[in-house]
Amino acid sequence: MNLLRPTLLTLACFLATPVMADDLPSLGDSSSSIVSPEQEHQLGRAWLSLLRGQVPQLDDPQLKDYVESSVYRLAETSQLQDRRLEFVLLNSPQLNAFAAPGGIIGVNGGLFLYAPTEAEYASVLAHELAHLSQRHFARGVEAQQRMQVPVMAAMLAGIVAAAAGAGDAGMAAIMGTQAAAIQEQRRFSRQNEQEADRIGLLNLEKAGYDPRAMPRMFERLMRQYRYDAKPPEFLLTHPVTENRIADTRNRAEQLPPGGVENSLRYQLMRARVQLMFEETPGIAAKRFRAMLDEDPKLDAARYGLAIAQIKGGQLNQARDNLAPLLAKAPNEIVYNLGQVDLDITANRLAEAQQRVDRLLAQYPNNYPLKQMRSDLLLKQNKPKDAEKVLDGLLKSRPNDPDVWYQVAEVRGLAGNTIGLHQARAEYFALVGDFDQAIEQLGFAKRRAGSNFPLAARIDARQQELIQEQQMVKQMMR
Repeated sequence: MNLLRPTLLTLACFLATPVMADDLPSLGDSSSSIVSPEQEHQLGRAWLSLLRGQVPQLDDPQLKDYVESSVYRLAETSQLQDRRLEFVLLNSPQLNAFAAPGGIIGVNGGLFLYAPTEAEYASVLAHELAHLSQRHFARGVEAQQRMQVPVMAAMLAGIVAAAAGAGDAGMAAIMGTQAAAIQEQRRFSRQNEQEADRIGLLNLEKAGYDPRAMPRMFERLMRQYRYDAKPPEFLLTHPVTENRIADTRNRAEQLPPGGVENSLRYQLMRARVQLMFEETPGIAAKRFRAMLDEDPKLDAARYGLAIAQIKGGQLNQARDNLAPLLAKAPNEIVYNLGQVDLDITANRLAEAQQRVDRLLAQYPNNYPLKQMRSDLLLKQNKPKDAEKVLDGLLKSRPNDPDVWYQVAEVRGLAGNTIGLHQARAEYFALVGDFDQAIEQLGFAKRRAGSNFPLAARIDARQQELIQEQQMVKQMMR
């Protein structure tokens, strides 16, 4: 199902603006007087909550951690001033990545399928970060002064409806809000893409990647989809032409040679994604086995084969494939989590716990490890201990709906009914269902009874969500 085409087509329309190649937006420029950075931030978070609630996502902690870490690495060397980023990893095998107002970074799982190297993957995200650093959304509104924030917010609401499958209603909302401006904005989209390419190339080089990966990625995509009637979403919103390839290649050749081209960690994540989108673990295993037949030294293929074998119930074979990887890199988190997954599947919970505890002593702040620790405690029927682990995880991931969902489940098992309703409220708020969120806090408040300090805190949070709901409704009108 092609979920994101309406989303990215519309984003392409409003991420279009007439800026000179060397212009950089500032907090005091004229676009800030039309749409302030804080308005962009609020609008982006409101849109993200709607998107999360209606479009399927990937909840794999390792993949989420990799995407977030890689984007923050690029953000550190980018021209992005406001680095309050939020991420959404979409469950789609189609090639796509996008940047929405207010620091929202969206990545399709399919990006890993289409980008064979880490540098090419990073080139796509560097391009999207450039859209954010140049504030193309606000500057696009400036170019069309008749379009105010509520109009753009209505467009975003239509995007979500269309992406979630609302069909004609969603598309009507999109077309109605963009019809007046689309023709004018098209004149500037090419300039925006060129600017994002230029700034993305500089960012790639500063972040330590090979900037030549960007023209390579574009060239491969153009060759592969030159004659396709239905190219990937990314090509619909980022048209690749010979001129664009030549321009990025010429600019890349002027930058210093060298830089990271690929990494084992990226290839391991790519193997996880390949398994996610394969029809069955057996088919995935055949793919990885064929890769190993061609080159037995491909560690990522051996890892992918082991994970496919675990999912397919071939535990002895999986153990045989993980063993040489762990012998080569005994502290590699990805391999160790694979072994933990194998031990849990084989009901060897003590061995799994010992391994996770050892790794957490080395990497105490690692998100996937903490998540696995919580999962293990639940397997051992220790929900209160799992709750403590997740409460600690919330300190670093307070806006992650996946974590709040798990917190709610664990609190319920631990008998913490008030906490269960509070966690459900936070989850529903993050996925845009404010009615449910407010209702859950009402349940919690009634449970608090005569515990007045607790009831007062719950009531205060409930009032905050009511105000947030009103703000979102006002923005989306």
